[in-house]
Amino acid sequence: MLWVKALHIIFITSWFAGLFYLPRLFVNHAMSTDSETIARLKLMEHKLIRFMTPLGILALIFGIWVWSYFDFYMGAGWRWMHVKLTLVAVLIAYHAYCWKICKDFAADKNTRSHRWYRFFNEIPVLVLAACVILVVVKPF
Repeated sequence: MLWVKALHIIFITSWFAGLFYLPRLFVNHAMSTDSETIARLKLMEHKLIRFMTPLGILALIFGIWVWSYFDFYMGAGWRWMHVKLTLVAVLIAYHAYCWKICKDFAADKNTRSHRWYRFFNEIPVLVLAACVILVVVKPF
């Protein structure tokens, strides 16, 4: 089980690296006017979303595997897990929306400003902080 937990943490960390970096690319893309830079950012966004999607899937698979041993954790209460799973659903929706944004940028259909993407970039940071607090502190 320790190997499963370790792999879960590795894939979560890797997935979050992408979730932190991709919106930063969106900020740069929304600010760019140079066609060469825009083409490079489109390529980077495409490659990153295609790379981080399997990482997210593996994080979920190993998370479900850890969760299958959840009765081990029941002594600490279980309501925190409902909140954590809701946050995981938020991350999945965020990832899917990032995919949509990549497609919009690829088709030159972006309608948002770089400022909007700066705020959008903070969502995974807040979700990560909440998840870590829920898993470590188990406040419920």
